[in-house]
Amino acid sequence: MMQGKIIKGIAGFYYVNIEGKGIFECNAKGAFRNAKIKPLVGDDVLMDVVDEEKLKGNVAKILERKSEMIRPACANVDQALVIFSIRTPDPNFNLLDRFLVYMESCEIPAIICFNKDDLANAGDIEMIKEAYKNSGYGLLFVSAKKGEGIKDLEALLAGKTTVVAGPSGVGKSSLINLLCGETAMETGNISVKTERGKHTTRHSELLHIGEDTYIMDTPGFTSLDVFGAGPDTLKYYYNEFSEYNDLCRFRTCVHVNEPSCAVKQAVEEGTISKMRYENYLELYKELAEKERTKYL
Repeated sequence: MMQGKIIKGIAGFYYVNIEGKGIFECNAKGAFRNAKIKPLVGDDVLMDVVDEEKLKGNVAKILERKSEMIRPACANVDQALVIFSIRTPDPNFNLLDRFLVYMESCEIPAIICFNKDDLANAGDIEMIKEAYKNSGYGLLFVSAKKGEGIKDLEALLAGKTTVVAGPSGVGKSSLINLLCGETAMETGNISVKTERGKHTTRHSELLHIGEDTYIMDTPGFTSLDVFGAGPDTLKYYYNEFSEYNDLCRFRTCVHVNEPSCAVKQAVEEGTISKMRYENYLELYKELAEKERTKYL
């Protein structure tokens, strides 16, 4: 048997990368179907070799997963790279915070990457830095067009499996092409009317960009449900709230309408970003409404 990683699954076939050997086209044994277990992109597996010359094999065993995501369906992700553009299109910070809440609910560390910093002015960058300085996330500014910041990005990805997320049109595929050193992903033109990129990623696939280093592009999202969070637990997915959650008058405080709320006071004092807090309120309202209608 050989150990490898599933990098793609299409039409019942699984493509397993074996370091130093190549990518094997594999079937999954019937035992997986019988046990209702589906191999996922990112799974570390043991593979029986059927034909080493033709790179054919069978997935014999799925090794224990250290993480699993629902959207996209993948396993063993070490971190998320959440990419937005500073300009063209302008960033939707509410959507960015949705991505971050989702990654928190999956217990996957996130890095925020803003592309197209060649289009930004100093005020744009300082505003973003101020808003996310206490969020607990790494913050990176790059330009795929000019190749700026790519070395720093490569260092953050080395030796890890990273899922790349973000809306269409922000330059995800262009950045991935630079990281791969070749045109690995088709890039779409920006629609002049909507300033949104044409959807170019059609399936989840791990791209091998270095030893033990993989990145996974995902379909561009224009909206994102906040999986795993409820109105009473959302506060725990905002890292900058953590030191204030136990300082409110009420232990059950959700930092919305309650008096003597330490989080609201921190917002007033500028310790917590007002923009981040307003996004929190919007997400809280959405989750509370879903909770209410669930019982109607």
